[in-house]
Amino acid sequence: MEIGYAIVLGTLFGFILHKAGASNPRRIIGMLQLTDLHLMKAILLGIGLSSLLLFALVGVGWVDPSHIHVKSAYWGVIFGGVLLGIGWAISGYCPGTGVVAAGAGRKDALFFILGGLAGALVYALIYGGISSSAVFTKIAGGKTTLAVTGSAHYTALVGGAPGFVVAGLLALGFCAIAWFLPLRRGR
Repeated sequence: MEIGYAIVLGTLFGFILHKAGASNPRRIIGMLQLTDLHLMKAILLGIGLSSLLLFALVGVGWVDPSHIHVKSAYWGVIFGGVLLGIGWAISGYCPGTGVVAAGAGRKDALFFILGGLAGALVYALIYGGISSSAVFTKIAGGKTTLAVTGSAHYTALVGGAPGFVVAGLLALGFCAIAWFLPLRRGR
């Protein structure tokens, strides 16, 4: 049943990404250059609404907080994020939008996906040699969240307020920014 949900939600997510223009590398590069803010508006609204929905469902008990998984923060995540950002700016794709673009028939996205797979292979091959290096030194205790999730496994940076309040305020902030951003810079 879970794989069925994953296929349905993944297909829906891919459809929405395509309709929002995320399968077009020119639109992504325009967003990164801050000249075409259409996609940025969609991303901020999506983050805001999904955060609000997730923490509302946790707050009413419909989602068990133990299902929320937080990955450890370490220096390699920062390095990997910078590397991903550079690749995103050069290619106009991130992993999700690259798959959506390939599904939409863009041949350049296939090269992007092959490059990503080659990078994953290189990482798998060198992992043993770097696994004990400073790259994997944890930041802020490792598994830290911004808001209280209800799980004892994660410390919260904002521990004095319920998670749905912190998430709700952030979500409303993201939605407000999305609402007030112009579609194009200078308009």
